[in-house]
Amino acid sequence: MGQEFTIGGELRVRRLGYGTGRLTGHGYWGPRMEPAEAVAVLRRAVERGVTLVDTADNYGPSLAEELVARALHPYREGVVVATKGGVVRTGPNVWHVDGRPERLRAMCEASLRRLRTETIDLYQLHRLDPAVPLADQLGTLAELRREGKIRHIGLDTVTAGELEQALEITEIASVQNRYNVLDRESEPVLRLCEERGPAFLPWFPLGNGTLTADDTAPGEVAPAGAVPGSAVLGEVARRHGVSAGQVALAWLLHVSPVTLPTPGTGSLAHLEENLDAARVELTPDDLAALDRLH
Repeated sequence: MGQEFTIGGELRVRRLGYGTGRLTGHGYWGPRMEPAEAVAVLRRAVERGVTLVDTADNYGPSLAEELVARALHPYREGVVVATKGGVVRTGPNVWHVDGRPERLRAMCEASLRRLRTETIDLYQLHRLDPAVPLADQLGTLAELRREGKIRHIGLDTVTAGELEQALEITEIASVQNRYNVLDRESEPVLRLCEERGPAFLPWFPLGNGTLTADDTAPGEVAPAGAVPGSAVLGEVARRHGVSAGQVALAWLLHVSPVTLPTPGTGSLAHLEENLDAARVELTPDDLAALDRLH
């Protein structure tokens, strides 16, 4: 199980990263904790060797990017910050897709200011806008790349067909789709990434809390009861003396060499637990049992 991956042929990162969504409140809106607590989590992640930090302009909105800059700027050599644009927020859990070229450019410029950087390592189109031709959306990001404002382009929540179409338009360095040991709807996209080269960043790698200890934000409903497959996860976890969440993350690292899970948390203890998952070596029997959950 390789522990590193090179995004876009040049950004070498440790495959287990950190996502910033859990630093914001219910519905990805407003603060979840005191800024100093969020800064401590971000700094500890990098101290533990995380080199891929995944955020978005609409987490907060704006708040997560500001916290990343407050905690990590000036950025340590080798730390890759990925962010996203293309979605406008008007309230908790309210999302409006906007892929118009002028809006994408304005969003990218705002992210550059908040992150205090001249170039964003990985800029991901958070959602495809069905009202705007894909060539126009990706063309805008390609222009920003030529201008040196972004280094690589990524996509979020796409089908295999959409990824193939995008690859015909420009180079795509990453795809971020929902995927975990119990939710494999994006399997065709993962296999296409293996074939064509983009990194695959699974979001909800822990099933939004259903595969691990409760880490819900204020106002969210904690997962109730067991989820299908939890008994198998628990059995594998007991064999290794780890948590079910660690097994779920270890599975993502084992299932493909292109997966880069970026679990998020606002808890220092949970952060340590998540990052320790990289040390879990699943056996062929473990993998066979987990694969049967699909």
